[in-house]
Amino acid sequence: MSILTDYHLHSSFSGDSETPMEDMIQKAISIGLKTICFTEHMDMDYPLPTSDSSVSFEVNTDSYLYDLLKYKEKYSNIIQLYFGIELGLQPHIAKQNEAYAKSYDFDFILGSSHISNKRDPYYSSFFEGRSEESAYREYFLSIIDNIKNYSYFDVYGHLDYVIRYGPNTNKNYSYQKYADLFDEILKLLIQSGKGIEVNTAGLKYGLGQVHPSSDVIKRYKELGGDIITIGSDGHKTEHIAYKFSEVPDLLKSCGFHYYTIFKKRTPEFIKI
Repeated sequence: MSILTDYHLHSSFSGDSETPMEDMIQKAISIGLKTICFTEHMDMDYPLPTSDSSVSFEVNTDSYLYDLLKYKEKYSNIIQLYFGIELGLQPHIAKQNEAYAKSYDFDFILGSSHISNKRDPYYSSFFEGRSEESAYREYFLSIIDNIKNYSYFDVYGHLDYVIRYGPNTNKNYSYQKYADLFDEILKLLIQSGKGIEVNTAGLKYGLGQVHPSSDVIKRYKELGGDIITIGSDGHKTEHIAYKFSEVPDLLKSCGFHYYTIFKKRTPEFIKI
């Protein structure tokens, strides 16, 4: 495997994972990774569908950092660990997100859209009473709003996250169908020096493609984009570096001959 880094990982510090951080680290070591970045969830004002207060997508960042630094030292001769965050973007919390992001010395900030107009596509109610296309368009428009309202991040995560949960998933989905919105998204990201990620969770979810689709990745490159990270979006040990063996050929087919990692918010480019 030529990709030896995973820049989108979660542990039990994220509300949707039960896997201890050290288990994730040991698994990464066992499969030969040299660098990983944890990107625990920080989704402020996440609209829980119930009043269950036991669920939270706001990481206890001090506890997270304490353990990360402990394991960073413990495994320093074997693997490099980096301090990241997956920041849930919504326009109305842009100021809160920026204040939070600037309060820690992150290596990497992954901006993501889990919420569109205060609803998560994970729940079927997001799609009720309208066509799948109109729901997808609302989601992509919300990304445009986020980019216009918030810039303190490095890479935008899983740009087409919404298709994981649509009534027909990606059966009727393509870059071409939503090119007007994707082109605006990509141009805004490139103008502000932001990257996108290859998120292999799409393969895990049975979509037969990564997030975003290869046509979106190719278009990002055509428009002048040059920052691209690789992440499994793994929440369990078995998902670390999921299907990374397929990524080099995918990147090359899209015009990339390198990928990107971040240290202290600074990109480094690694040849495939």
